Amino acid sequence: MKENKLHFQQEQVEKLEELGSRLRQFRTEQSIPLEEVAAQTRIQTRLLNAIEEGRLDELPEPVYIKGFIKRFAEALGLNGAEFASAFPTGAGIQFVRPSWRHLPAAQLRPIHLYLLYIVLVISAVSGLSVLVNRAAEPVYKARIYPLPQQPLLPASNPPAQNQQQKSEDTKSAKVVQFNQNGKQLQVGVTFKAQSWIRVVADGKTEFEGVLPEGTQRIWVADEKLIVRAGNAGGVLVEFNEEKAKEMGAPGEVQEVTFAAANPKS
Repeated sequence: MKENKLHFQQEQVEKLEELGSRLRQFRTEQSIPLEEVAAQTRIQTRLLNAIEEGRLDELPEPVYIKGFIKRFAEALGLNGAEFASAFPTGAGIQFVRPSWRHLPAAQLRPIHLYLLYIVLVISAVSGLSVLVNRAAEPVYKARIYPLPQQPLLPASNPPAQNQQQKSEDTKSAKVVQFNQNGKQLQVGVTFKAQSWIRVVADGKTEFEGVLPEGTQRIWVADEKLIVRAGNAGGVLVEFNEEKAKEMGAPGEVQEVTFAAANPKS
């Protein structure tokens, strides 16, 4: 029995290392900080980092680990249920047959059955109370964002390519200047595909998070408005009622800055 338990724990560690490595790769490929995933999933950063590193001893019970993996994967646009199903949580509760069923009927009197019934009821209520209390914290902290199911990304992408992609993303930032004529900058954003986005107006972050397909938003600023999207090909930007244009290519991280040619002093 002890050997079986050690074997099962080793299997959990190996599977957690595999899933955590894949989650870290998907996250870095999309240039999403771990803190952003923590804010979206309501899971502490140290727990997300433990999942990526495969540190099983720093995580709670397997059933909660599986839930964390599911929400982590969904935050990256994956099929969370399918992705988390690979993590083993162990066999279900095994019910033990009570030995008193094999005793002669003459030894079981009504008073014995009555006392046994009371003991079983008290045990069931106590057990249910413990389960509810232990499950309450993860349930109330969880905030699951509904994301469309997407196919898993390729499992191989060298780290050097990721660094090169980040450099290209930085170089692709655009700055648009115009004559303000006393009017505010107005930028309309339409999502033809789901994307993470961050909007900074006059130095203040107005919004940061994931918005689904079909969402339409308008932001205004006096001097400068910065829009950064994680899926530039799925984001249409309309500047001061001009024709809407895509921010970039699908899956590309793109940033556009709208600045007044003559900012207010």
